[in-house]
Amino acid sequence: MKITSQMVKELREKTNAGMMDCKKALGETDGDMEKAVDLLRQKGLAVAAKRADRATSEGVVECYIHAGGKLGVMVEVGCETDFVAKTDDFKAFARDIAMHVAAVNPVAVSREEIPADLVEREKAIYVKQAQESGKPENIIEKIVSGKIEKFISEICLLEQKFVKNPDLSVQDLLNELVAKMGENISIKRFARFQVGE
Repeated sequence: MKITSQMVKELREKTNAGMMDCKKALGETDGDMEKAVDLLRQKGLAVAAKRADRATSEGVVECYIHAGGKLGVMVEVGCETDFVAKTDDFKAFARDIAMHVAAVNPVAVSREEIPADLVEREKAIYVKQAQESGKPENIIEKIVSGKIEKFISEICLLEQKFVKNPDLSVQDLLNELVAKMGENISIKRFARFQVGE
């Protein structure tokens, strides 16, 4: 199948991958857009995994202020070099993450940082609900486990669906940026302030 420039453009818009990467992915998948998206995501994951142990001591602190000054977020995004920290793509990513935090209000960056007592409290509520509905004990465990996974994915920043593109998680977005920049990038921390809270 002939790969057209329009197809490459459409794939670039969907994935933010480079032009040559998009063209190559479409070639490898005979022009199948969905398969090409999956292929680029897998490559992004592989690149991110290779770079994950590198230190991210450079970066930026980005702010987002919303609702007439009633809501604000500061986020620290780290990278390996100040060269990458100064790029427009990196700064735009940091701004997008700050805006996402303002909109969705996650509890922690990763699931490891979620307070254990919060998860336990939620688990106790789910167990009680399942018991009151008269479900058998072996089914309760599966129901509660599924609900806890869903709860964690909703409050963990990296696992949340990105507010500007719900087809991607924040982790997917991060992986794409790592693949594009060629170095490790991490969301280190964030703080969300809201007047009256």
